[in-house]
Amino acid sequence: MAVPQDVHVRICNQEIVKFDLEVKALIQDIGDCSGPLSALTELNTKVKEKFQQLRHRIQELEQSAKEQDKESEKQVLLQEVENHKKQMLSNQTSWRKANLTCKIAIDNLEKAELLQGGDLFRQRKTAKESLAQTSSAITESLMGISRMMSQQVQQSEEAMQTLVNSSRTILDANEEFKSMSGTIQLGRKLITKYNRRELTDKLLIFLALALFLATVLYIVKKRLFPFL
Repeated sequence: MAVPQDVHVRICNQEIVKFDLEVKALIQDIGDCSGPLSALTELNTKVKEKFQQLRHRIQELEQSAKEQDKESEKQVLLQEVENHKKQMLSNQTSWRKANLTCKIAIDNLEKAELLQGGDLFRQRKTAKESLAQTSSAITESLMGISRMMSQQVQQSEEAMQTLVNSSRTILDANEEFKSMSGTIQLGRKLITKYNRRELTDKLLIFLALALFLATVLYIVKKRLFPFL
């Protein structure tokens, strides 16, 4: 059984809000994280999964908006989609800042441990390399998200251009309809005038015929009955 359009939209919005809150909570955990690096990696993996689910729901909501019959409802949903995209970009920025905060905390912890023993130097180097790899992976993920958002914006621009072209076509059709209406009105007036002219001509023919018959009868009467 197909899910009604409004129900699907409501479910999408609820899921988007849910994933957005989960992303914010994970980002807060990253900001509060002071190590170890494995904990940060685990948190970033969860954030990536939530972002993927969030993007999927936003795309579903955008598709539902494009399928709306009423233009007003379509525009409202498209505006909601745009707001969700902006919120997702804001979360991505917060994610990056939280990772930097966590990196600083890990560095500070490693410095403290380094003061306690030289053997921690190699661990610090390894942690930095791992953190650099994690940062590189995050950067690649953000670049992929940016490309996706760019494609979505381009699609939105194309949709808007299609709407503009459709509006122009409707205006042109309306002008043609007005022109045809004027022609039809003129034709109707000509037909009415022609019908009146035809009625007048018939009346004149009838009177001429009556006059002719009267004349003939008069002549016949004079010839056949001259004494009358």
